[in-house]
Amino acid sequence: MPWLIIGIGAVLVVGAIILIIIGLREGKGDDPLQSRLAEFAMRGETASLEEIELSQPLTERVIYPLARKIGSLAIKFTPQNAIQSTNHRLELAGNPSGVDATTFWAARFILAIIFGGLMIFVFTVGAKDWPWSRKLLITAAFLALGFYLPDLLLTSRIQRRQKAIRRAMPDVLDLLTICVEAGLGLDGAMQKVNEKWDNELSIALGRVLREIQLGKLRREALRDMADRMGIPEMTSFVAAVIQSEQLGVSMAKVLRIQSDQMRIRRRQLAEEEAHKAPVKMLIPMALLIFPSICIVLMTPAFLLLFRSALRGVLFGG
Repeated sequence: MPWLIIGIGAVLVVGAIILIIIGLREGKGDDPLQSRLAEFAMRGETASLEEIELSQPLTERVIYPLARKIGSLAIKFTPQNAIQSTNHRLELAGNPSGVDATTFWAARFILAIIFGGLMIFVFTVGAKDWPWSRKLLITAAFLALGFYLPDLLLTSRIQRRQKAIRRAMPDVLDLLTICVEAGLGLDGAMQKVNEKWDNELSIALGRVLREIQLGKLRREALRDMADRMGIPEMTSFVAAVIQSEQLGVSMAKVLRIQSDQMRIRRRQLAEEEAHKAPVKMLIPMALLIFPSICIVLMTPAFLLLFRSALRGVLFGG
């Protein structure tokens, strides 16, 4: 019976690892069937759709569709509000690796299975004779850890992206101001920023330009960009740009004012982080640095007292 449990746990863990790697593979890529069809067309070969599909790798024909099915099954048991919130948070994170809500929730369930399966495997193989209540409690804790770990990683990714955007905003606005004052329109200035830099903000501006080229109004594209970032500074900047267009105010003047404000805001954030530094340093100093200093300073004095005539009085020997 234990070996049966071990075998089932091993199969679950290996299968879950394979599926999580598939689900979080880099980017969505092109349709493999369309790529294969284009390849046959370039070679001038005639083949049926079935032959083209069978010529694909096993991963594209079986494993990837299976992973997508698991993600769809996970979505069915997930509330709609949670799915919409996940999509919005993935937008805030910049859509890392092309992951959608289906893949993200599949990853959460699969990681929970991995962590829980590993603990069951450890308890089955290990010689530690713990009560079942403790085993169930630890297994439940690891299940929760596996389920919430992707959410914690996503939150960390959102914070890093927003911090990078805040750091880049003054410089980007300076370049926008220079380009507009030199005679370029706002779209041309955003194109220059997208060509010059390769950061989160320049990528977002490039997406705005593509949406405008596809027919979306500029103000709607800018509002959507601000919603995808979730930063009050960007929302304020977009509102100022839209208002300047509607009222006919000089765009260069508005951009310069916004650039100065963002530079002041960046300085304030840097000062805030500097004020937080002593508090953050307190824990490692109290737990690591101070004990080490005490050991280094007091050990010689302790040895001298131990060897002195006061040894019997102090140490009772």
